[in-house]
This record gives sequence, C-alpha cells and structure tokens, in this order.
Amino acid sequence: MLPTFRYTRNLFLRCLCLVYLFAFISFYIQIPGLYGDNGILPARSLLENSKHKTLSAKIHYQPTLLWLAPYLGLDINYALDVLSLLGSFLAFTGFVSQKMCTLPLFAGLWSLYFSLYQVGQVFVAFNYDDLLLEVGFIALLVAPVLPGKRSPKGSPKDGIRLWLLKWLLFRYLVTSGLSKLISGCPRWWNLTALSYHFQSMPLPSPLSWYAHHIPDWILKLTQVYVNVAEIALPFLFFVPLRSVRITGFVFQIFLQICIVLTGNFNFSNLLIVTLLISLLDDQFFYGKKKSSEISYLGNIANILIHGALFYGVVTLYSLKIEGSIVESKIAFTKDHFEVALSLGISFALYYGLSTLALTILACFANILFDNRSLPQRLLDFIKTVFYSLIVLMIFFASTVPLTSLHSSNNSTVHPALRNTYNRLHKLRLINHYVLFPKMPGFEDRFEIILEGSNSVEGPWEEYNFLYKPGNLNHSLPFVAPYSPRLDWQMYWAAYSTYDKQPWLLSLTHRLLLGTPDVLVLLDRHHSPFRRNRPKYIRGSLYQYKYTPWHHGSQSSWWTRTRQKEYFPSYSSDSPALTEYLKARNLIPTTPKDAPNPIWKQILDKIRYVASHLEATLLLWSVFTAGCAIISTSGKSK
Repeated sequence: MLPTFRYTRNLFLRCLCLVYLFAFISFYIQIPGLYGDNGILPARSLLENSKHKTLSAKIHYQPTLLWLAPYLGLDINYALDVLSLLGSFLAFTGFVSQKMCTLPLFAGLWSLYFSLYQVGQVFVAFNYDDLLLEVGFIALLVAPVLPGKRSPKGSPKDGIRLWLLKWLLFRYLVTSGLSKLISGCPRWWNLTALSYHFQSMPLPSPLSWYAHHIPDWILKLTQVYVNVAEIALPFLFFVPLRSVRITGFVFQIFLQICIVLTGNFNFSNLLIVTLLISLLDDQFFYGKKKSSEISYLGNIANILIHGALFYGVVTLYSLKIEGSIVESKIAFTKDHFEVALSLGISFALYYGLSTLALTILACFANILFDNRSLPQRLLDFIKTVFYSLIVLMIFFASTVPLTSLHSSNNSTVHPALRNTYNRLHKLRLINHYVLFPKMPGFEDRFEIILEGSNSVEGPWEEYNFLYKPGNLNHSLPFVAPYSPRLDWQMYWAAYSTYDKQPWLLSLTHRLLLGTPDVLVLLDRHHSPFRRNRPKYIRGSLYQYKYTPWHHGSQSSWWTRTRQKEYFPSYSSDSPALTEYLKARNLIPTTPKDAPNPIWKQILDKIRYVASHLEATLLLWSVFTAGCAIISTSGKSK
C-alpha cells in the first residue's frame, strides 16, 4: 500500500499561503518609496517606456496586470497597492482556511506576484523571489481545482506532484552547494567561509555577532555540515524509505533554524521549510504505525545509509580528533572535484528520471489495484497520465540549469530543450539558483554611508538605515520574514561602483528633495535631517568589522574605517546628477490621469493605518490574527 499525502499536501499549501502573505505585505509597505511616482525607481516610468499601443502588445512586452489600471480608474501607484492588498487578502484567506486553498486562489496569487515582480527591477533580482514564483507555479498542480469533500486517502497523483516539489528542493540545495565549490573561492575550499560569513552577510541578525566569535574549528565543522546538507543529503530525498526521508527532513530543518537565527534572509528560509514538507507523508502527522517488521528493517537501512554517508564525510573532509577539538579539511583536489562534478550531474539526472518513473508506475499500480469502481479508477488514470506528462516536461526543462553547472554536460543539451527552458524561465517557472558562490566581504565588509551637509566643506552627518549596519552602537534587529529591499540592495552596491547603480543616485536625489515616501524607508528617528533636508549628499565607503569578543562593557558592535569617497557630493540641481537621472527616466514627474476619487480615498486610508505600524510588527500582527482565526475555527468544529 502506497503512503498517502493528503495532509502533507494541505499543510504545504497553507504554508505557501503564509509565505505569499509575508511577501505581499513586504512589497506593499515599500511601494511608495521604491516604485511610486516620487520613489526611487518609479514603476510608471518603466511602463511608459513601452512604445506599444494595444493592450495585448503591452502585455507581451511586459506581462503584468498593471496594464489594466486605466480600465479600473487607477493610476500605476494605486494599482500597485491594489495588487499587493489583493494578494495579501487571498494569501490570508488560504492561510486561515484550507477549503480556500484551490487552484483559482493560487493562480491569482502567482499572477499578482508576477505582476509586481515585473516592475520590481533591481530590487527583486534575488533568488528568493524567483523561488517563490517557481514554487507558486508547482502549487497550481498540487492544489485541488475546487473546494469540496475529498477522499481521506488523498489522490493517487499526489505522489507525482509532491515529487516535483522534492525535485525543486533538490535542485535548489544541490546547485547552491555545488556553486560554492565550482567558484573556486578559497574561503569555501579551506573551510573558513563561515569565519567571515556572519560578518559579511547582507543583513546580520543580533546573533550574528556571537556566531562570528565561535571557535574556528567549530565553524569549519559547521561548514562541513552545510556542504553535506546541500550536496549529499538531497540525494536521499527520493529513497523509498520514509525513515530516511524523515531523517533528511530533520537535518534540513536544523540547518534552516540555524540560518534563521544567525541571519536575516527575508522569507527564503520559510519557503525552504515549506518545500521540506514534501519529504513527509500522512503517517508522520497521524502516527499510524506500519508493521513492526517493516519499521525495524527501515530503521536498520536508515542507519546503514547514514552510517555510510558519515564514513564518506570523515574520509573526504579528513575529520580527526586532536585533543579537545575536531580538525577538518577538504581531502580531495579541484581536479578530483571536476571529475566528480561531471559524473555527479549525469548521475543526478538519471537518478531523478528513474525515481520519477518509479513514482509514476507506483501511482498507476495503486489505481489498478484500488477497490473503487471502474469509472472512478478510469478518471484517476486519465488525471495521472495528464499530470505525469506535465511533470515530465517540467523535469526535462529543469535539467538545463542543472547541466549548466559543468561545461561538459552543458554542451550536450538539446536545442529544443534549451528553448523550452528559456520560455519557461522568462515567466520564472523554472530558474537557476546560486547562493553566495564567493564570499563578497572576505575578512570584513564594506558599507556605503550616505552623508549630508549644508556646505561642501562639511561638517557631514550621516543617514541611518532601518536594518543594515550603520551606527556602530546600534544592534541589528531580527527582520525576517520581512524583506527590506533597499537595505538589502545597499549591501550589494558596496561591491560595485555608483555609476552602475542608477537607483542609488535616484535615492540620493530623492533625499536631497526631502521626499517623504523615500524617507520612510530610512531611520527617521535617528536622522539629523528630520526638519531640514541637506543641500549636499555624498557617499562614503567604510570598512566594517565586528568588535572583539573581549570588548568588555563597550556598547559598540562594530568598528569601522573610512576607505574612500564612494560618490562625490551632489546637490538637488547638480547638472551631472539630473542629466544622469533624466537619461534613465528617473526624474519625478506628475501623473497625467488622476485616479478615481473613491479608490483614492479607500486606498489612502488603508495606507495611513499601515504606515503607523513598524514593518515587522505589521507582519507578525497579521500572522497572529491568522493563527487566532485558525484556533477559533478549530475549536468551533
């Protein structure tokens, strides 16, 4: 008898709704400052660049629901609000009610988020947005078409659809792990990356400082664990032994908890946990036990598999106990890794295809030997064939980014397959994921500090951001699952040049104008320019380091040294600044059409209420309200 996945599927869908909820609210909070007419990268300016006249041509040029704004009596700014609020409402509905977790709801969520993504520009150019869209697409296959009473055993095709979630999780983890070694970054190869990671990550958490000061040998062992969890353990996701999969689930959950505690990575970790649910089955939740003999044999096989894996780790990483510490180092060479990578990718593709084939055959066998009526089994057979063909198509297209990890395999990809991948990737249905292949900060981190003054001679006073390092004495907050896109992007800009960051000079221009919508994205309570905006703003590049562990009673978390001028001082009417922004259509302009006054009044009131709550507090307040509704509805039943 095959395992059932009805509860697993339902839990996955509700957790995905929660991720969508956090994503939409995060986007909504930042719309005026990032994408409004006076924002850093106005969405209206982006859409107005289209020279197409018809609606169909515009949608083909930039597929987003924002093109419908004029037909609804809205301008682009308020249309962004409507899409975000509607997405938040749908996600909240799915989170609190399992009956609402249907295909139409997830089609709406995906369409709304993809529409926002299309105007997100540089602020959505990250793995977690792509991953949410890809998971959201698979949810269209997992979710039931309509609400209603369903079999407690679930559907025979559940195993195929959940296999696709496991395959996405496999691809995400394996490519993320392999890319670190493929990059040749010495920090990953000598197991010292974590000695710098907690100091150089984009948005450290309050515990990052403490994690940075953990003894080096423990950090090296932790990196070994990360490598194994990302590269080796995902291959066990498809083993047909539930004890093996549950063990893998525990290992991965532990890793995600550690990441959440020591860094702010938006909603990405919650999304990974949502994918990890696919490793479980209904027996895990309901506690129904199989025969003791089968369970006993499964546990023995689980011990043997992980014992063999542990032996391989000890060998490949030269783990040795030296006194009170455990020494570790990579025992294989880069040449050995190149050979293993080529063979491993080929194995992964054949392994994935074979496990999918077995899953499909098992589903057909389950239908064949089911005791239901012939018409019901025939309907299940047709549905299973349909979903099998779709999953096979997605699988073959998803092999393109996996094979691109090694040139020898990349050259063998069929052009038709690559073309299919490119078409699906354009809609972000299949993506390529790379996480920190190289440590950007090495021994320290760089931060851009914006400084304002009323004279080019100074004195210069600095702007403070809400979530990124700045003031040496300010501890960093827990931000996730909120996504502060400006703070996140400021980190990456420090490793580039200002002329390649139009949004940064646009930000500078808005601060010189004292634009309220943009100032909201910064720390207004500790700003020296709360009453009067500065006449000049410049950018300075600072080198940041954590203070030592033995800093005694000092309140400082960081030490810093000014490195150089990142960009020169500008005034609001500097010709170089205004011409640069005009060439990129980033000068604020007045909208041509006024929105419907009723729409405007309603949306302004919602914005007014939301603006009086700190972003993370708003997210957790909505989450708490949802939990209260779930608890109340559960008791009423």
